Amino acid sequence: MPAEDRAAARAKALELLARREHSQEELRTKLRTRGFSSEDAETAITDLADKGFQSDDRFLELFVAGRVARGQGPIKIAAELRARGLTGEMVESTLNSRAERWCDLAYTVRKRRFGLDPPMDTQERSAQMRFLAQRGFNSEQVRAAFRIVDD
Repeated sequence: MPAEDRAAARAKALELLARREHSQEELRTKLRTRGFSSEDAETAITDLADKGFQSDDRFLELFVAGRVARGQGPIKIAAELRARGLTGEMVESTLNSRAERWCDLAYTVRKRRFGLDPPMDTQERSAQMRFLAQRGFNSEQVRAAFRIVDD
């Protein structure tokens, strides 16, 4: 039976990966909720990672690219990655590699939502700044988005 359980866990993990990339932690959680033992889940994940079917690096790159396309900032993306079990230097280096583009993205998100015209008053400016902060941009990136608008 254990060999069949391991094969079933591997098949389920492969099925999940066929739909979209998953982090190892996501796969571990999904396999456990489907009733597989920790040992079977771990064996399946390790096997798939060794064969290149699962990669946390690939997941990270695709996840960040997808969130950037949605107009989300680095703070929100990092929080979502932590929730998916990815932390540390790998996440920091991926987000930092895009550091020079976060200000431009904040401007683009603001422009898409509020148009090209600068805010008419401080209340409107504050609302736009809150919007960008909720999207995951830090204060420096938010200020930069408004410097571009004010110029």
